[in-house]
Amino acid sequence: MGKETFKNHVTHLKAGDKAPDFSAKDQNGNIVSLKDLKGKKIVLYFYPKDNTATCTTESCNLRDNYEYMKKQGYEVIGVSADDERSHQKFIKKYNLPFTLLADTDKKVINDYGVWGRKQFMGIRFDGIARTTFVIDEKGIIEEVISQVKSKEHTKQILK
Repeated sequence: MGKETFKNHVTHLKAGDKAPDFSAKDQNGNIVSLKDLKGKKIVLYFYPKDNTATCTTESCNLRDNYEYMKKQGYEVIGVSADDERSHQKFIKKYNLPFTLLADTDKKVINDYGVWGRKQFMGIRFDGIARTTFVIDEKGIIEEVISQVKSKEHTKQILK
C-alpha cells in the first residue's frame, strides 16, 4: 500500500463569486457587516488563533503595511473564532490598527468555507484553514489566497 496523500481543506469560493454577506461582532462588540462596507475594497483574512506564532506573524505583517494598504483603498479585517476579549488583548499586545471579528459561533467561518480538516506535524484535526479573500467595492471576490505566506502576506495581496 502506498502512503496516503493528505491535503488541507480549501474553501469552495473562488474569484468572481459574490462574497457571502456577514454580520459579526468586532473586538469592541460593534456589529460589522459586509453590506455596510460596500464601496470599499476589503482584505478579509481568516486565521486560526490569536497570539499563536504564525497568526501573530501574519497579523503583524498586515499591521506593518496597513497605512500603505489604506492608501491603496483597502480595509483590513481579521476573523477567527476567538472571543472579543481575546481579540482586545491581541490588538493591544501587537498594536493592531484594524478590526478583528469574533466569530465564536463560526457562522462567517463556515459561510466562507474555511473550516475543515487540516494536518499539522502529522496530526489531523478540524480547524480554520488560513485563507484571505480580497473583495472589491461591489462585494465580488477578486482573489482567494489559500497558500498564505505569513511573513510576506501583504506582498501576496498587493502583487
